[in-house]
Amino acid sequence: MKIYVDINAGRDGNGTKEMPYRWIHEAAKAAMPGDEVLVAPGTYREYVEPIHAGTESARITYRSTEPLGAEITGAEEVKDWKPYKGNVWVTRVNNTVFGSYNPYTTYVFGDWYFAKRDKHTGCVWLNDQALYEATSLEACEAGEVYECSWDPEASKRKWYAEQDEETNETVIYANFQGADPTKENVEITVRRECFLPQQNGIGYITVSGFNINKAATTWAPPAAYQDGMIGPHWSKGWIIEDCEIWGSKCAGISVGKYYDPENDHFFTRHHVKSPTQMERDAVCRGQYHGWLKEKVGSHIIRRNNIHNCEQGGIIGRQGGVFSIIEDNHIHHINNMMELGGAEIAGIKMHAAIDVIMRRNHIHNCTMGIWTDWEAQGTRITQNLLHDNERPAFAKQLKGGMMCQDIFVEVGHGPTLIDNNILLSDASLRIATQGVAMVHNLICGSFTMVGDGTSWRYTPYHMPHRTEVMGFMTILHGDDRFYNNIFVQKWPSAPFVVRHDSNDGTEAENREVGTHVFDEYPTYDEWIAQFDMDEEVPNMSKLEKAHFGHLPVWVDGNAYFDGAKACRNEKSNLVDTEHEVTVDVQQEEDGSWRLNTNVYDFLGDFRCGMVNTEVLGNAFEPNEPYENPDGTPITFDTDYLGSHRGIDVIPGPFAGAEDARKKLW
Repeated sequence: MKIYVDINAGRDGNGTKEMPYRWIHEAAKAAMPGDEVLVAPGTYREYVEPIHAGTESARITYRSTEPLGAEITGAEEVKDWKPYKGNVWVTRVNNTVFGSYNPYTTYVFGDWYFAKRDKHTGCVWLNDQALYEATSLEACEAGEVYECSWDPEASKRKWYAEQDEETNETVIYANFQGADPTKENVEITVRRECFLPQQNGIGYITVSGFNINKAATTWAPPAAYQDGMIGPHWSKGWIIEDCEIWGSKCAGISVGKYYDPENDHFFTRHHVKSPTQMERDAVCRGQYHGWLKEKVGSHIIRRNNIHNCEQGGIIGRQGGVFSIIEDNHIHHINNMMELGGAEIAGIKMHAAIDVIMRRNHIHNCTMGIWTDWEAQGTRITQNLLHDNERPAFAKQLKGGMMCQDIFVEVGHGPTLIDNNILLSDASLRIATQGVAMVHNLICGSFTMVGDGTSWRYTPYHMPHRTEVMGFMTILHGDDRFYNNIFVQKWPSAPFVVRHDSNDGTEAENREVGTHVFDEYPTYDEWIAQFDMDEEVPNMSKLEKAHFGHLPVWVDGNAYFDGAKACRNEKSNLVDTEHEVTVDVQQEEDGSWRLNTNVYDFLGDFRCGMVNTEVLGNAFEPNEPYENPDGTPITFDTDYLGSHRGIDVIPGPFAGAEDARKKLW
């Protein structure tokens, strides 16, 4: 059955074409498996709660009849502004507007939040541009540049809110820097979410073609309820496609964790257990709450434009397993730099078991992709990542995250990163083990090699399942680097990092190449430790080997402009003669292309074809680098999908001519 919605209809209807509903949430109450909700263009200032689940064979589909024509927003217009002082105006909002959730009394705060607790989930908007929150009325009046912002001029526009207890009103002051709010489009964020079920198990829903924006979402760490402007909550089989998703205080899309009152911001509330312990609890408790392949995950997120969210574009803990994230444009995430903590990235996934992230364009984010804990069976392939680095003029936020294209943290693999273009100054933060990098163009450094994990015992799982196989700390190593091109595009001097807890600093590597694994053993060196003559092996003698670094495999890579090779690599190309350029540029038609001469200097250097057999198994789960269905992979197609024949060259392209084609 087709159900019709049109905000511009003359009056409420019954969902027929002749008498459409005026609100999407009314259609959500009526929609049953197999139904299609057709939403006419217009602005829908509402929260949509899907009530009924579809089925695998009979989905419930919500579709904007005009691409991006139907807007679901968590904001309300405010026209009653009065001059206060200078560029500052003031308005009063009765708190009954907010119901039980007032974004102007709710702080962004919780587990793994490191910045100062002084930002609320609400926001003021001038012509779809977010104003920065001031911590006092005086700071709002001053309207000074916020030194951590990636857009200094925009940061002069400020807002500040306080409560009038006597009148039960939120009083909002805003410095519009000369704009007249009575003549412009000014909104305030009112609703926490835009399109999200409150109950678990509301699965098999498609959301297609909507503009979804401006919600007062909360901080979404892994051992807490994770909300976003839109998301499937704790269910299976959603499709979110062809949408524009922007303006979330925290997360744009959440494929994350259900609400567990016994493990919700437990560390922040009680302090008595470490937050990493509560993550282990979350994994095991999750299985009690239905974390199985048959019940949770297998979502598809595709062809969306996700931007200007301040925690993450896509986030999730456990609920996103077995999903596909493809063909999305994710950009300008956390650029306001008001929030800081360990959950910020274009894509931030915990337990991305068998998740495929492919053909995404991710740029101008604090961090591109962050797979944290249990990136087992995760494949990151055919993505374009660039400019995921803090501008030189922006001060590092105390409590903010370091920048890089990809961060893989505290997992055991297998994590596969292949056929990507990585152009930021740090390509991979690798505080983990069990990573394979194959046929990438890598212009940034590897950081945190052998570091950043301490004693974090992390789960690993039965292959292609969620059931826990065991727990082990991170030994580092068990990594593979085949057929990549490394270019020292950025300065090689170490990057100075401020500590969060004091005024100290440390140096972070910016030298490009596999040389950072020089101290790691080859497989032959590693396995020799376990050759024992005793009839009954002596466990205590093996303890050092059991807790030492795992081996690393390196072969077939090319190095340019000072990029350095690992000492154990037998077959490679190290070019010290030529000056290589690698840049990405946007054409007048909006497409993105690579500008590089690196293929002029490969000469006759060739490398072998890589496949699942060559890569072997990730050590701890003993799982091959293979497809989610258990079939093997041969890396005979490139970034564009072109075929690699028997003449295999390193890097993400099958041939030099492919490098000149449109990337995005």
